[in-house]
Amino acid sequence: MKKINAKSPLGIFLMVIIPLVIILIYSGIRLDLTKEKRYTLSESTVKVLESVKKPLTVEVYLEGDFPASFKQLQGETKFMLEEFRKINPKIDFKFIDPIKTKMSQDTLMAMGMQPSVLPDIKDGKISQITLFPYAVIKYDKDGVSIPLVVQQAGIDADQQLTRSIEGLEYNLVSNIKNISAAKRKKIGILVNQDELSPDEFQGFVHLAMENYDAGPIIPKNQTELSAADVPLLKQMSALVIAKPRKAFTDNEKVILDQYIMNGGKTLWMIDAVNAEMDTLTRSKKVMPFPVDINMTDFFFNYGLRINNALVKDVKKFALLRLVTGEVSGNPQYTSLPWPYFPLGIAENNNPITKNINPVKFEFPTSIDTLGGRKNIKTKVLFESSERTLLKQVPNYVDLKEIATVDSLGQMEKPSTPKIFAVALEGKFNSAYASRIERKSYPGFKAESPENKMIVIADGDIGRNKVIKGKPLPLGVDMLTNEQFGNEQFLRNALDYLLDDSNLMELRNRNIEERLLDRHRIEDERTTWQWLNLLLPLVIIGLIGGLFFWLRKKKFG
Repeated sequence: MKKINAKSPLGIFLMVIIPLVIILIYSGIRLDLTKEKRYTLSESTVKVLESVKKPLTVEVYLEGDFPASFKQLQGETKFMLEEFRKINPKIDFKFIDPIKTKMSQDTLMAMGMQPSVLPDIKDGKISQITLFPYAVIKYDKDGVSIPLVVQQAGIDADQQLTRSIEGLEYNLVSNIKNISAAKRKKIGILVNQDELSPDEFQGFVHLAMENYDAGPIIPKNQTELSAADVPLLKQMSALVIAKPRKAFTDNEKVILDQYIMNGGKTLWMIDAVNAEMDTLTRSKKVMPFPVDINMTDFFFNYGLRINNALVKDVKKFALLRLVTGEVSGNPQYTSLPWPYFPLGIAENNNPITKNINPVKFEFPTSIDTLGGRKNIKTKVLFESSERTLLKQVPNYVDLKEIATVDSLGQMEKPSTPKIFAVALEGKFNSAYASRIERKSYPGFKAESPENKMIVIADGDIGRNKVIKGKPLPLGVDMLTNEQFGNEQFLRNALDYLLDDSNLMELRNRNIEERLLDRHRIEDERTTWQWLNLLLPLVIIGLIGGLFFWLRKKKFG
């Protein structure tokens, strides 16, 4: 028998490639050859998974008969959970068909799941399929439901699927981290500066309490923050200041400065102008005026200046629903453009703003980034369009401006895009490092460790509407029936501020869409069907004919 040369292509195939394939199959080792490394878990993910100390189960409600796009999501989810289980055997999963197990929709909705209704076309007949694309994570008597599909308006089904897969690792791992954490981080909500009322801020408090412990910070002397409040502030990982309308005292500013210098994160929602839509709706005309909370020098220290001119965006704006007529005694409503409610649309690759619905701002002003601050990185989160107008205040805002959206009014001028929200990160320097106030604070620090801060030039971004005494979900506009991205933006903002595992970077993962040309598929369907049917037969026939010819030549 003729020996096979080990250096020949056949020898390499038989002695190297085949054994290597067998080893990879039975060892469970997988090679990620994708350009974006979509099947490789990040180091942050591995650390979180390894930290799980007790059995954790993920129940995925993606089983049954549903469209191919959801089959792809099912496959991606299953693969990722298998990788999780390899990292930590305490993590297990199972896929559940709610239809087959006869789970009622009421039960599923009570678990926090909202149904997805999809059209199903078979043999010219259209029917509906109801799905619950959710996962439920159970750990030590606790459970949380998480959606597997990105809820974002203005994108088609293919984009929605791609973005859902992009966010799958972050979605699963961040919730695993939160539910398995031995101790939840604390968020303090400052209550002393005439901030938003509890009903108006209920939506934010609910979203904060999903993953953190949130509670009010009320000065013990009932007047201002003082040294007596410092021990409580030190327990807070983050501090939220939502629409303060009373000026901060110099003593309070020193305490806030030192809270930041000691590593405390801050989320600021600041109104530099007093303008309320409720007043405008009743009187049809309102006179906004500047609000001075005595924080100009405080933010200047971080390279920011919050201006007190209203921003009007005549390109990216929300709609205002108004009564514009009457028919047989019934009011007629029309949705009209309202440039004082600009929309924040993510136009950069920032994990805080990526893949969320447009964020609604109400009478915002703008932020100037002054630059030149050592060791501080400033990242713009949202800004207006290039078709922006500025209205100086005090000045009248009239509902009649809806009819002349593009025209310049009194004391208005065209402007370049204006910044609504920024994120700061780095080592912050104290504004009081060279001032006498430092002596009044025991253990004064002149520089912070690595820290983060978010500043938003709109105090109403975190305010939910209240109708007949009942708070509505954050970001919901009942009149126009729109869901804005305010809730997801603020949730991401908190996660960014309190992310000590660098998981937020997973939200920047991009998966390149490699989609087939559907029009070409339809045009060339018959050609490719016949090719797939006949080509294998032709190849087998040619190989058979060649074998017969060689055999005849050798033995004939």
